[in-house]
Order: sequence, then structure tokens, then C-alpha cells
Amino acid sequence: MDSIKNLVEYYDELHPVTLAQQTFYETLTQKFPHPAKLLSIGCGTGVLCHRLAKNSVDITGLEPQRELLESANLKYRSQLMSLRFFQMSTLEMTRFLGKKFYNVISCINCRAMFIPDKTLAKKFFCDCKELLADGGTLVIQIYNFEKNKGSPKIELPELSSARVRYKGFVTRLSNGDCRLDSFLEKNGKTIPVYEQARVYALTKTEIKEFSQEAGFKNARFFSGFDGLDCAPDSPFILAVID
Repeated sequence: MDSIKNLVEYYDELHPVTLAQQTFYETLTQKFPHPAKLLSIGCGTGVLCHRLAKNSVDITGLEPQRELLESANLKYRSQLMSLRFFQMSTLEMTRFLGKKFYNVISCINCRAMFIPDKTLAKKFFCDCKELLADGGTLVIQIYNFEKNKGSPKIELPELSSARVRYKGFVTRLSNGDCRLDSFLEKNGKTIPVYEQARVYALTKTEIKEFSQEAGFKNARFFSGFDGLDCAPDSPFILAVID
């Protein structure tokens, strides 16, 4: 059971676009012919998409959650911005999007976790390779699940703002599947967001393996958008794959 509507009001403040994040994408997209074409998978409420579109990046945002997509579409945009949003999952994207079209594909804020199993995770990398133009780059931000390898219950890094805190736990079942339970804490109250949602604990090792199988040549790993190396105890992993 998902109550994603409880998260929408706080999504932007729990996932703020930092200066380091914006600089990372601006630097990356400048490597490609103008206008660079970026596909944002799991774009959420679209804040980063709007920021980059103002800098003349051609943006396509995909979001499977209707409530988040509605928030993205309500944000102001000018006629000069090349920006569009679609309600679409990763399973559908190669059916409806242009092959060899995008210079950058981005899946951040740990949304890759919602690809529910290993087979579909491998398909995700193959599909991204199919959608990327020659020389394109795939960017993925995930939780560092290898930090808690073997643990049956993983506490995810807490996200917080002035108004609310977001907490989550991933439980590994005996059959190898994983389930996510998460909630908001506000004024002493607990507000559910995800309850027993099926997820996949994608790891750094698997990113290397799956990306190579899909035809990517190189994967670099960082702790975040500031470019620092990824340490074994980093809470997050940023993978830059080309």
C-alpha cells in the first residue's frame, strides 16, 4: 500500500536541488551539442528539470506517480523552455521514447530502488543504453546498500527539513525479495508513505556488472554531486556511467 500523496507537499524540501547538484548537471550537459537532451527518470515534482530547462537544456521527465507528476506540471514554465513530463514507468520508456536520442539519462533521489527485481534492473541498463545517443552518460543515485550487506533490515538515511522528517526501512525477505516501509514524522505524528512496497536493493557491484553487460564502457562512483570519492560507509552512491 502506498500513500505517496502524503509525501507530495514535502517532496521539494526533502529533495532540494543543491548548488553542487545543479553545477554537476550544467557541467555535464555542456559537453554535448546545444541543446543537450536530458531524460529524467523518476523526476518527482520536477524542480531540477525546471532549473535545467531555464538553462536551455531539452528536458523529458518521467514519473510513474500521478500525484508527483501533477505537482511537476503545475510549476511555472515559459514558452522558451523545452520541457515535457509524462506519466511512465521504466518498463514503458523504450516503447514511447526516441532511441539514440538523449545525451544524459538521470535517475536520482534513489528512485532506481523501485525497479522491483534483478531481471528488470538489468533491463533498465539495457534500455538506457538503447535510449542514449553515442557518447551519452547515465547518472544514477542510490542508497549504499553494500554498507549493510547481509543485514535483514536496513535503515535508510533520514531526510529532514524544517517541517518534517522522512524515515524508511528496507526488509530483506527469506526469498530474497525486499520491501520498503517509510513514513513522515511531523509534530509528533507518524504519517505513512510506503507500506511493504516491493523494491530492489541495487548495489555498486551490480551497477558495474549490469552496465558492462548493457554495453557501457566505464562507471565512476562518487559519494555525491560534489565529486568526492565513494567510501565504503558513504550513505549514498552516485554512479556516472558512459
